[in-house]
Amino acid sequence: MRSFFHLVVFLFLISSISFSACAQSKKLSVDDQLLQDSLYTSSKKKIMNFSMKEFDTLFFEFFSRKNDPNTLLTKTEFYNYTVQIAAFSDRLAKLYPDQKEVAAQNKEHWLSESYEDYLEYKASQKK
Repeated sequence: MRSFFHLVVFLFLISSISFSACAQSKKLSVDDQLLQDSLYTSSKKKIMNFSMKEFDTLFFEFFSRKNDPNTLLTKTEFYNYTVQIAAFSDRLAKLYPDQKEVAAQNKEHWLSESYEDYLEYKASQKK
């Protein structure tokens, strides 16, 4: 029951934070896609074994660092977070087969996050 609660919270956070941005997402550059593919391949096995607690830590660390006006993530750091969050959607799809479509949408969203959009967001924090 507790893991189901975590799933519901996870899906709510993902949808409330990002579905409006998903409609506006840009196509990633080839270099960004290659970086994502590399990070996904190297971290998928580790992420598939994450507990919900480990995922929560990763998820909230990303948002803390992303929203900290004194922190600027490198491209690799940014994509490392977004790719790991996307990979965790694969785990949720396996744990909750009836939620495969939602997990696939979440994965797609996180893989469409753009470092350039992040840099624009950081620039707007300083205004």
